[in-house]
Amino acid sequence: MPDSVVHVIDDDDAVRESLAFLFETESLRVRTYESAVHFLARVGELEPGCIVTDVRMPQMNGVELMRALAARGASLPTIVITGHGDVALAVEAMRSGAVDFIEKPFSDDLILTAVRTALARSRDERAQASERAAVIERLALLSNRERQVLDGLVAGQANKVQANALGISPRTVEVYRANLMTKMRAASLSDLVRMALLAGGAS
Repeated sequence: MPDSVVHVIDDDDAVRESLAFLFETESLRVRTYESAVHFLARVGELEPGCIVTDVRMPQMNGVELMRALAARGASLPTIVITGHGDVALAVEAMRSGAVDFIEKPFSDDLILTAVRTALARSRDERAQASERAAVIERLALLSNRERQVLDGLVAGQANKVQANALGISPRTVEVYRANLMTKMRAASLSDLVRMALLAGGAS
């Protein structure tokens, strides 16, 4: 995942540098920030990837960071690092969108596994967002009648049911379905339905 970055946020210089060194030795790209405030100042220009943040920091803690990111519509899988007695804060961070929390002291293997899982999740989310955008573009090319047939298909209606509802023959419904498969570049009927659902419904 060469295009992905691990964004490390911690007010402790030693922890920040140690994590950065660990990730870099594993050929992971890293950006470090001394506070959540500094990180948020750059949120509009962030490279995709994941966040590793301490839960307890001055000015803004990890939970407040998660809420601020959600308010900005910024979606990066976030791993929260917690100290002894911070489990309640960590659970609150999970409720605010964090994907994992790790208690100090932790092993290199544990944090690396968590980061790789978060980066894979980030990659999958970006791929899905890209696919969804492509599907929406294809949906925009459909005629009104094709959209109606797709609506019926997603609703699970048989050809005869759709034909009666639209005042056309079942054979014509089949033609529209074939056109839908071509225009949407669907490999199968189930693929066509999946695309419509991915785009948030056919209507």
